Amino acid sequence: MLDYAAFPEQRQDLIRKILQEKGRVVCTELATQMKVSEHTIRRDLHELSKEGLCKKVYGGAVLQLPDAGNFLSREQKNPAKKDMIAQKAATFIKHGSCIFMDTGTTNLALAKALPADLKVTIVTNSPAIAAELLRHPLCEVIMTGGQIQRASGGAVGATAASQIQGIIFDQAFIGGCAMDPEMGLTGFDFADCEFKKTVIAQSNQTIVALTTDKIPGVARFVVAKTGDIDVLVVEANMNQDVLNAFATQDVRIVCA
Repeated sequence: MLDYAAFPEQRQDLIRKILQEKGRVVCTELATQMKVSEHTIRRDLHELSKEGLCKKVYGGAVLQLPDAGNFLSREQKNPAKKDMIAQKAATFIKHGSCIFMDTGTTNLALAKALPADLKVTIVTNSPAIAAELLRHPLCEVIMTGGQIQRASGGAVGATAASQIQGIIFDQAFIGGCAMDPEMGLTGFDFADCEFKKTVIAQSNQTIVALTTDKIPGVARFVVAKTGDIDVLVVEANMNQDVLNAFATQDVRIVCA
């Protein structure tokens, strides 16, 4: 058996592997597994965080995800999984409600999944989502204005935020780049994340639908604490330990 205390490179390689597989690591568990001190593990995590691989959190570290690219490139990724999650998320929308549908490829799948007989008012900052919603005859569509970001695929500037502040939403379906039980919902673009915060403040219920490749993980900017998310819609094959961690944060987990 390899003496991990004597081989820091091999020790850090193993931590990298566990981070990639599970999304987060716990210092005490790694110390026991590799028969080294927790101080040694914390030092390893410090080195890996400097590489940009992870972010240190209390008791361990969480995987720091790479930027997934712009809206058009993300639209081609995991379409079947997004459709499945969107079908489940659509069941939360009630007739006669007013909701906000945030830009994002999973929310685009949500727009496509809406029942044809659903009468609802939907506000969105995404041209792609607005165009899809026009296919639903009973759906009233309101789109925010301003410059469209290529990365997010939506309007997130002062004009859009000002319009949002004049509306109270029954529900907001918020997109995100990563989510972790401890760090919450995060994203890569500062302006986009600040806009999402404005929407959440105007909504009675916040729902987030994410594929497993985004959980657990962190991006650069915080959108919301885990406890501020009311419902998290995920794939049925989500790691049970991660689901349990979310449950302790008083967020309702719904598996598609």
